Amino acid sequence: MLTIGSTAPLFEANSTQGIIKLSDYVGKQPIVLIFYPMDETPGCTKQLCAVRDSRSLYARYNALVMGVNPSTLEHHQQFAERQGYDFPLIVDAGGEIRKAFGVGKLLGLFAQQRVVFIIGQDGRIVFAEKGNRPTEEILEALQALQPHA
Repeated sequence: MLTIGSTAPLFEANSTQGIIKLSDYVGKQPIVLIFYPMDETPGCTKQLCAVRDSRSLYARYNALVMGVNPSTLEHHQQFAERQGYDFPLIVDAGGEIRKAFGVGKLLGLFAQQRVVFIIGQDGRIVFAEKGNRPTEEILEALQALQPHA
């Protein structure tokens, strides 16, 4: 798994909001990438609903939040519509993005690990933690990126 200080791999992939080119956002705003195992499972739904419900808090830091897993675009769209997600869910066809970020698989299962990365405006990873990270922890990491007055 990539560690803090690593340069984030740039990727281009389809999402529920069209083609996402990470290079379009690096240097402009912090990026929160949430790798989650599957659409529609209780843990993943809870994790992404926490993002949806904290939209205004992420907006304070101009953070772009994106979910990533290998589900199909159709499945992502159904999941996003059903849950009211207004952030992109990225299709990681073939697991190329997961592999580039060094996100592993769950004990031989088909599902990927749950990992949260935050990419700073310089394109480097400033936060890399496994598991369903609490919103407060992610927001603290975003706040640390803010210029100090």
